[in-house]
Amino acid sequence: MNALQDYQDDMQAAALAYMQRHEAEHLGASQALINRAADHLECALGVTRPLAEKLVLRAYGELHSADQPYRVDLEATSAHTLALVDTRTGLTHAIPAELIARYLIATPKRKRLTAVN
Repeated sequence: MNALQDYQDDMQAAALAYMQRHEAEHLGASQALINRAADHLECALGVTRPLAEKLVLRAYGELHSADQPYRVDLEATSAHTLALVDTRTGLTHAIPAELIARYLIATPKRKRLTAVN
């Protein structure tokens, strides 16, 4: 590993720890938790805002998915298809980005997903 990757890993771990400590304060308001964690990285730890947001989103994924059996296969994923691996069975599922947008982002039932600027 290089120093930049070590730094990013450390800051992502700090974001995860912050969100674990403050998650109960933001039940049902994940965007507020994400914003506060990014503010924390930026103000308390001196991380630039764009990097803070990127690392917080990664940490948020860890917070809510670490115990799930599905993982994204980054090597098999393209700009238009997400490769999702079920670690229990070893099966890889190809999910077109269009389906993700249609059913998770562009749906009126979209209450839990919010844009992050």
